[in-house]
Amino acid sequence: MMSWLDRPASETQITHRNRLWLYALGILTLAFLVLPTLIVVPMSFSDSQYLEFPPRRWSLRWYEAYFASASWMDATATSLKAGILTALIATPLGTAAAYGFFHSRFWFGNLGFWLLMTPIIVPVILVGIAIFYAYVQLKLVNSLIGIVLAHAVLAIPIVLVIVTSALKSFDANQERAAQSLGASRARAFFLVVMPQIRFPLVTAAIFAFLTSFDEVVVAIFISGGPNSTLTRNMFASLRDQIDPTIAAISSIMIAATTVLILLTQLRGGGRQR
Repeated sequence: MMSWLDRPASETQITHRNRLWLYALGILTLAFLVLPTLIVVPMSFSDSQYLEFPPRRWSLRWYEAYFASASWMDATATSLKAGILTALIATPLGTAAAYGFFHSRFWFGNLGFWLLMTPIIVPVILVGIAIFYAYVQLKLVNSLIGIVLAHAVLAIPIVLVIVTSALKSFDANQERAAQSLGASRARAFFLVVMPQIRFPLVTAAIFAFLTSFDEVVVAIFISGGPNSTLTRNMFASLRDQIDPTIAAISSIMIAATTVLILLTQLRGGGRQR
């Protein structure tokens, strides 16, 4: 009986045995990226006053300190509101831009695409400085609307990439058929295109939310006071003192992000089946 090592790993008839080196390299790369993050989780259950790994005594004191702190709760509420509003703004704008660029037959369509991609190409600290100087003139520093608009600028390129990829795999003949039957382009999009790219749209909205919720560099420049974000407070706390509460918050953020991504993938996998 043929073992799984001798079975073809792809249509090229390359066996799993020939790909063992690639599997080992993938596992090592994954461990290099993931293990440092996972170390934070046991550190959050330490009873020590300092960040300690491995913990000598286990405790939930830092989770209790997080939920009992008014400042941490206010910052969390600000980040949640900013993330939700960013997703609500970036998703439709990024989708509209992707749809327009996808159907554009002019050279400036590609130019517009790459202009919208610049926030994730240019170093984010330069983006933060530019937004800060603009906000000083507009008096939007330390305001929730300022945070949302800045995070939307960072999230729109991600939505643009995801939706553009979905549109490229969509059969455009179905949209043309709807238009030939009398539907306007807008009606054809909402009735034909949008239902078939619904999963990528949900994925784009979740990643837009996570882009805002996890963002720290721009938030350092433009958030503060009653509208200080969670990540900004974490950075300030880590700079001023080593507070193990940060490990507890990081663990909660890791868990929340993982759950959101897994739910998205499971929902998408179910729809594909």
